[in-house]
Amino acid sequence: MLQTKRSYGGMVTAPHHLAAQAGLAVLSEGGNAIEAMIASAATIAVVYPHMNGLGGDSFWLVGRAGSPPVGIQACGRYAMAADRDWYRARGCSSIPGRGPLAALTVAGTVDGWQKAYELSRDRHDGRLPLARLLEPAIRHAEDGVAVTSTLHENIGKKRHELENVPGYAEVYLPQGAPLAVGARLRQPRVAETLRRLAKAGLFDFYHGELARSMAADLERAGSPLRLADLERHQASLVTPLSVEVSGHKIYNMPPPTQGLASLLILALYARRIADEADGVDHLHRLVECTKAAFRIRNGHVTDPDYMKRAAAEFLSEQSLAALHQTVSNSRAAPWPDPSKQGDTVWLAATDRNGLSVSFIQSVYWEFGSGVILPETGVTWQNRGTSFGLGESDTNRLDPGRLPFHTIQPAMAELGDGRLISYGTMGGEGQPQTQAAIFSRYAMHGQELQSAITAPRWLLGRTWGEENNNLKIESRFDPAIIERLRALGHDIQVTGPFEEFMGHAGAIVWHPDGLMEGASDPRSDGVVATR
Repeated sequence: MLQTKRSYGGMVTAPHHLAAQAGLAVLSEGGNAIEAMIASAATIAVVYPHMNGLGGDSFWLVGRAGSPPVGIQACGRYAMAADRDWYRARGCSSIPGRGPLAALTVAGTVDGWQKAYELSRDRHDGRLPLARLLEPAIRHAEDGVAVTSTLHENIGKKRHELENVPGYAEVYLPQGAPLAVGARLRQPRVAETLRRLAKAGLFDFYHGELARSMAADLERAGSPLRLADLERHQASLVTPLSVEVSGHKIYNMPPPTQGLASLLILALYARRIADEADGVDHLHRLVECTKAAFRIRNGHVTDPDYMKRAAAEFLSEQSLAALHQTVSNSRAAPWPDPSKQGDTVWLAATDRNGLSVSFIQSVYWEFGSGVILPETGVTWQNRGTSFGLGESDTNRLDPGRLPFHTIQPAMAELGDGRLISYGTMGGEGQPQTQAAIFSRYAMHGQELQSAITAPRWLLGRTWGEENNNLKIESRFDPAIIERLRALGHDIQVTGPFEEFMGHAGAIVWHPDGLMEGASDPRSDGVVATR
């Protein structure tokens, strides 16, 4: 059984142990939490390639207790060369999920690393060189890493979707079979790409030799992305959304992410808190608050330049009171509404000075578009498949528009001064797992690791399934499950520790300098401490 880790010297949690260790090594050399996270982010892009990579997007929350965090939005816009008619002319009634036509948004995460690097140097006395921060990722890409069971299983599950996508089979299906668990995965092209970034700077990904190489490969593959799209991209600092919940201040990312939904769930639950965690009332009320929050999300959240109402308006007392009236304590509301998919990685780092980072990085679906660029080895995301081709779609495809994002890191300052960085992967499940973790720990007083290890639930679709029912891990008391069914929930009991429930984690900084950390037994991760 995993135990909460405690330390005063620094802490990193990640869903792969090598990523956590890369960040911890930076902290051990006197680096700050931002520098540690750059090292961890680059490393996990190499060692967990089915969930994230250089060809994806990311979001950051960076802060200390006592002041609001800063957000970094590192997500790419849609290619300017194509529009809805461009896809229709190619026989598409919707945007394909895989292949070159799915590679339609700029990969923003590398410029997010750059923005974080600048923030570290300008505001937090960062001093380690970029080459040092990228060194572990370069080494693991060059020397190779052992294939995890989750990577092996995802290669097998997605083979029929991806084996004919340019570049995919060469990397993941050598000799025509999925890489075995424990096999050595070498990525020499990715190593060389990272070396180039370490030498020329991260801007090279968008304005230099790397940009020109990737743009040419994308065009040859059939993607609508061009060099001008890469050159136009820029990550930005943003103000997070926030809401007061039971005396705590919770922060999350603004649109185009679903961070609003995560805040709404907890703000609604705070108005109807159950007597205890993990009982019928706790699960039922959080699920019903989730439905109300998702209806707001599905109807309104998109590129903020296209929203008719500002996201913060939905967090006003008046709006919350009205939405609260739609939630029943005694009966499950009808479901489903349209689901949102996505897979990703979430990580956190806190240094001995209390600087904390909550970070998330993704290529959207497992392996993204599946397109692996021949020169650089970069796997390109398929985040743009969240766009619709209909004229009335909330997230309608328009050139240069930001796509809807499921990914969003969370952070909260508790009433007693503790600062918690928390999050998970899992698309539709991210707001739900965030709510489970925060409510268990901050509102019901559970121990941190227990709040993450405890059985979870997910309302909506999961990988490879079409149903939108309520999925519940089998470790819940069968009597609780039956009482939920009696309230009208359509329940599917799953295995005891399901990967689709997310790879969650958390770090809590205490005012006396103590740090507590937790990682998810559903992942390959650890909490690395000094």
